[in-house]
Amino acid sequence: MAIGDLAPVEGTDDVYYVDVGTHGVPRYGSVYIIDAAEPTFVDTGLGRNREYLFDALDELDIAREDVRHILPTHAHLDHAGGAGYLAEACPNATVRTHEIGAPHLVDPERLVAGTKDAVGDLWEYYADPVPVPESQIDPLVDGEEIDLGDRTLSVIHTPGHAPHQTIFLDSKDGLLFTGDAAGIYVPERDVVRQTSPPPQFDLEQSLADVRKIEDLEPETLCFGHFGAREYDADLMEQYKRALVEWVEAVRQKRAELDDEAVVDFFANHSELVEVWGEQKASAEERLNASGVLVALDRAERDD
Repeated sequence: MAIGDLAPVEGTDDVYYVDVGTHGVPRYGSVYIIDAAEPTFVDTGLGRNREYLFDALDELDIAREDVRHILPTHAHLDHAGGAGYLAEACPNATVRTHEIGAPHLVDPERLVAGTKDAVGDLWEYYADPVPVPESQIDPLVDGEEIDLGDRTLSVIHTPGHAPHQTIFLDSKDGLLFTGDAAGIYVPERDVVRQTSPPPQFDLEQSLADVRKIEDLEPETLCFGHFGAREYDADLMEQYKRALVEWVEAVRQKRAELDDEAVVDFFANHSELVEVWGEQKASAEERLNASGVLVALDRAERDD
């Protein structure tokens, strides 16, 4: 699958995903299109890649005016950066995301500043987000259901990765749109990698979120990064171990080095250069190490 390609989610007849080329890397960023009675986007990409989504609508013969729901799993710009552009292009759609994140899509100034600080040179791949009009946004809370006409999505709050994250469980085909709650799936290696960005990553809550997923036992995991994979309990066990081992690795390295050197160490020792390229692989480790350091500081303060 190449950047810009549209593919069906196996086992469904009306759910698809687009490789939106997040950070210029193929098979890293997914946006889902549900061709339901009320057509729906799950996540939106960075904004800069929005033409891939409009092309996918054309390929599926979905008029922009017919799109009814735009559902960012959380407000991070790799998942929600295109929300304003899609709302503008799809005037009958409502943007629905967790109530904590919704204000940041209406006024994205702080979100942009935080993202630029977190992603560094990768900002070149983003578009400055367009604010979502208040008339087109409807905040979500845990336990809500979103009626798409011929299927329903249940809203489940999963705040470990970010306090504004939700996942969506589909009633028809047992799909679970995971955002970042189930980690980053690397299809080339069939593994799940940790994601622990600053400033709000929480290890214990992230582990609790994975246990929620295990309790749901979906048929298919629809990862924001990347693509759809049949649910496997062993994969979720793998992710819990990856989270714990990652945090401990950063903790131990911090006992040897100052924080800047810790981040540099992990950025220079990524195992995924061959998969994502040097720029993205290094930046991913830098981001995740920084998030763990912030979480460790927060835990010390709380103690």
